[in-house]
Amino acid sequence: MKTLPLLVLMLTGLQLSAQHKRLVIPVDSATQEIRFRNVVDVKGTKEELFNRCVYWLNSFYKDPARVTTLRDIQTGKIGGRHQFRIYYYDEDSIKHDAGMIRYFFTIEFKENRYRYTIDKIVLKSVTYMPVERWLNKKDPAYDKRWDEYLQQIARYVDKWGKSLEEHMQPEKEKKPDKW
Repeated sequence: MKTLPLLVLMLTGLQLSAQHKRLVIPVDSATQEIRFRNVVDVKGTKEELFNRCVYWLNSFYKDPARVTTLRDIQTGKIGGRHQFRIYYYDEDSIKHDAGMIRYFFTIEFKENRYRYTIDKIVLKSVTYMPVERWLNKKDPAYDKRWDEYLQQIARYVDKWGKSLEEHMQPEKEKKPDKW
């Protein structure tokens, strides 16, 4: 009989850990625009970090030359723009295209650290609609799907940042083959 409460507690914990965690949507206090920014400490000179980032760009994007608008090793900056799709599901769980999200990114390098910023995030349609509008639940056009769209953007940026951080790590030293 003592194992039943323990079993219920364990199953509840499994169910909670299986749910998607809600990611934070960072809003810049000065501009009131959504801006994702992170500073990462990693060993390397400004030039080494710049070159590692170029390798990452080539692995992350299908057409990195078209995505990047700035690659300046002297100032230690890489910038560009890209886009990705967001989706929604209807009552029958059928996936539908909700539009294309365009964003700008900047990656800046200094000795032993770099900073990335993703901002100017807009829904690409006939005009470019800033996604900050989706934060306003009092908007007369508010749609409950806006929260999910913001979460899709946050998940994309999270994946983007983790991929960059993983590729920016220095290569492990190879030991000479002694035989």
